[in-house]
Amino acid sequence: MGRTIFLSPDTITFMEGEGNYTFIYTANGKKYLVSKTLKSLACNLNENFLRVHKSYLVNTDYVVERIEDDRMLRMSCGKEVSVSRRKIKEITGILDHTNLRISA
Repeated sequence: MGRTIFLSPDTITFMEGEGNYTFIYTANGKKYLVSKTLKSLACNLNENFLRVHKSYLVNTDYVVERIEDDRMLRMSCGKEVSVSRRKIKEITGILDHTNLRISA
């Protein structure tokens, strides 16, 4: 409690908001809890971060797979993140243009 840790945005895989708190997940497997809203944190991040759901903000550099008809994103850490129904088309379009697409 009461620590200040400085994180580079490129080490953040995704963030999960829960009310006035946000869990920040990093590439090295750590999870941090901060007392800020997802919206307030999103203002300080670059265009690599996408709001895919009211509770999730993902770093597109760490998205490795789209599953369940594009309703879920699998992150490089193995966690799965929900995509809201109304954002599926937008997120799919953005990911298709930023990542090499290989279908299996």
